Amino acid sequence: MNLDDSQRQQVAKWLEEGLKLSEIQNKLASEFGMQLTYMELRFLLDDLKLKPKDKEPPPAPAPGKSSLVTGKDASPLAPAAAGQSVPPAEDDLADELPPGGSGISVIVDQVTRPGALVSGKVTFSDGQGADWYLDQMGRLGVVAKQQGYKPSQADVMAFQAEVQNELARLGYG
Repeated sequence: MNLDDSQRQQVAKWLEEGLKLSEIQNKLASEFGMQLTYMELRFLLDDLKLKPKDKEPPPAPAPGKSSLVTGKDASPLAPAAAGQSVPPAEDDLADELPPGGSGISVIVDQVTRPGALVSGKVTFSDGQGADWYLDQMGRLGVVAKQQGYKPSQADVMAFQAEVQNELARLGYG
């Protein structure tokens, strides 16, 4: 495929604007009458020393805001999709936290459970216990000792804060 200078500049401009390769294919066909396959377009861009813009990565979650995986079958390798939830922002639950302390007890395991970066045990404000872990993807998971148990949203927020504090105290981040 031979393009003149103005066509090359136009293709470069489309790439700079962030158009997808399929959109560039359509524009080449409609504006220049060039029917190119996807692979031919890739070769053309390579010949012209042009690269498509990388997609912007999704924004990273704010520190201390991780999704919580709960349920009997939750594991770092296969989180239970049905039990996965994202708690609301801390500001939404600030009034629900017990005054003078969270009532949450977090312990970090000396020997980390398989497949986890770090793991431990938690006792929620209502006395219910659970195992917790932080998996390779940075997801915080909880496996309740009592099947079907779900902590309150206030406990979830306090638990996440306690895990973050405990890990910082131990030098994990």
